[in-house]
Amino acid sequence: MPNVKSAIKRARTASRKREANKAKRSEMRTAIRKCREAMLANAENKKELLIAAIKKVDMAASKKLIHKNTASRRKSQLLKAYNASQVSE
Repeated sequence: MPNVKSAIKRARTASRKREANKAKRSEMRTAIRKCREAMLANAENKKELLIAAIKKVDMAASKKLIHKNTASRRKSQLLKAYNASQVSE
């Protein structure tokens, strides 16, 4: 437990940031999961879900929640799955 006033403030700030980052990471993962499920079910709205998922991944990378290479890999995997689902129609 911090004793110095500035350390106490930093601990509070870090705690708030950790919760916010956790929520944003969770939103990103949920968007990816919904997109994948839509592709497997061949849903009508899979393109909109793909765009939303890519946007969430890009935002997470820009906020340094995930590494830019990880973001690139996840987007690539989503697009590959989307293209495969387009061919199967």
